[in-house]
Amino acid sequence: MENVGDRATLLETGRYVQSHVNDAAGGTGAADGADTEAEARHRRAADAGDTASMSVLGALLLRRGDLDGAEPYLRAATGEGDRAAANNLGVLLHQRGYVDEAAGWWRIAAVAGSAPAAHALGRHYRELGDEPAAEYWLRQSAEQGHALGAYALADLLEHRSDVGAERWLRAAAEQGHREAAYRLARALERRARESARSGADVVYRAGTAGPSPRGRRTGQEPLLSMDPFTSTDPRMPAYTGTPGPATLGSGPAASLVGEAAQWYQQAAARGHRRAALHLGAILERRGELKQAGRWYLSAAKDGEARAACALGFLLRDAGDEESAAVWWLRAAQEGDGNAANALGALHAARGESQTAERWYRAAMDAGDVNGAYNLGLLCAAQDRTVQAEQWYRRAAYAGHREAANALAVLLLQADDPTGAEPWFSKAAEAGSVDAAFNLGILYAGRDDDGAALRWYERAAAAGHTEAALQVGIARLRDGDDRTAERHLRCAAGGGSAEAAFRLATVLDQREPPPGPPALGEPYGVKSECEQWYERAAEQGHRRAQVRVGMLAAARGDINEAARWYREAAEAGSRNGAFNLGLLLAREGGEREAALWWTRAAQAGHGRAALRLALLAARRGELTEGQRWCARAVELGPAEVAERAARLREALHQELTA
Repeated sequence: MENVGDRATLLETGRYVQSHVNDAAGGTGAADGADTEAEARHRRAADAGDTASMSVLGALLLRRGDLDGAEPYLRAATGEGDRAAANNLGVLLHQRGYVDEAAGWWRIAAVAGSAPAAHALGRHYRELGDEPAAEYWLRQSAEQGHALGAYALADLLEHRSDVGAERWLRAAAEQGHREAAYRLARALERRARESARSGADVVYRAGTAGPSPRGRRTGQEPLLSMDPFTSTDPRMPAYTGTPGPATLGSGPAASLVGEAAQWYQQAAARGHRRAALHLGAILERRGELKQAGRWYLSAAKDGEARAACALGFLLRDAGDEESAAVWWLRAAQEGDGNAANALGALHAARGESQTAERWYRAAMDAGDVNGAYNLGLLCAAQDRTVQAEQWYRRAAYAGHREAANALAVLLLQADDPTGAEPWFSKAAEAGSVDAAFNLGILYAGRDDDGAALRWYERAAAAGHTEAALQVGIARLRDGDDRTAERHLRCAAGGGSAEAAFRLATVLDQREPPPGPPALGEPYGVKSECEQWYERAAEQGHRRAQVRVGMLAAARGDINEAARWYREAAEAGSRNGAFNLGLLLAREGGEREAALWWTRAAQAGHGRAALRLALLAARRGELTEGQRWCARAVELGPAEVAERAARLREALHQELTA
């Protein structure tokens, strides 16, 4: 908090222009001569008994630090009823340690209408713990337009959580008080976050919490989820539960953030380094990276370690890792644990594990529990499981929710579900989305579908893609297609191929695809159903690839159908291989069709085996035909097995005729 008792600010000069006193504080060249001349003129008038000159001369000497010289003039002017002199005499006595006597003169000046004296008296009472008296005098000062009085009143009201504090912060800020401008901006940002939280519905965030769906099994067998971050970006607080800066598009909350930015800029322009840091963060979220970097740089040069750290992240995102490391190093050396974590992550990515470990330990020493978590991740990556568990435990006991989740995953992998469950619960209750999802997996493994669904729903509401998929699957199972569709859309939008496929099947059942176009008509626009199938297919979902091929074939787009069938078949889909064979056979490519049917039949496709049997029979290869008939009977389904059995009997009769 700014020192509102600063003597230079409290000085008052009565009826004379304030700039005279400001000039007396110091100058160079001609200004020095003018000041000396003015002081001599006031001294002559004061010595001749002029009250106003006594007051001004006393203020000039007081500002210069000549207390002995100032006191007799101020006392003389005060004796003549000059309120400015009474206020300044109070300042002088306060500096000498005569607090009670100073308060007496401030009271006299304040009663006479001196705003600076009322401010000083209010500060005096607050230091004594007499808040009602402090508020009375500070309000007297503030209502007269005194910036320091308004700021001190706001500070008192804010201490009591009084909503009136913002009004007085604004009054002080409008008069150029930089700390008031900064604190007003902070208050506006807090209101913006509260507005965003209370006014917004739950929104699924694509691609959050948990590893990418790539390489993960889909459907009923989700994998354990753990967020493998190795540093904490100051712009996106991770584990603490402290809300980060509001990310807002439009509406009242965005308007509040916009106003906050203006006040931050006013304070930052006056050298307030924390205001420059917060202004940089707002500008960065707006995408105004050049301006954000400018303010981060300004704050960092003034010694704001968090700004140096944020500047490092900005440079890293711009691809300048070397410059980022320079600023992270500067911030880390000033005790910023976040920057130390960033340096650790940088060296870990380069394979320099020893250096990474040293910086993670530095982060820990700076009080950043992420350091312990990152050490756990580092050890786990090196298969140092025992050490990883130790570091995870240390971070988890300190309240790090993702460390608690990671510890639980480690215990579960060590076949200790009993030990894992409480850590999953602790992490989930602290807000870990991954832990909530993992609890769903844990309960599903115990066939407790109700408890599993509750945790999946909790994770899905926080934006976990795989959890949304599991909720969608459960709701489909319950016959609640509408709720299922909503969750599947969220999961599909988050990048889940399985969710995109299942969403497409829901839409497919609701609206059967149109038939092929009439002769000469162009292909119709793809339905939403087909678009979702295609999205899943593009991510390598084999069943979706087959279905896209079928829809393309239904539209008469043979080339597109063949492309998707082939892609599915080459990825191991027996249905894709079978359908590709049908398509090739219709186009006269029977030889290649046989190759794909053979692949499908060997993978267990009964219809493909029957097709091969019919093909062999037409060629007169009766023994080969019998062999494929036997395989078709074995594979089914029932109608295929029945047809294959009849064909096998016919071939047998032909062979024995």
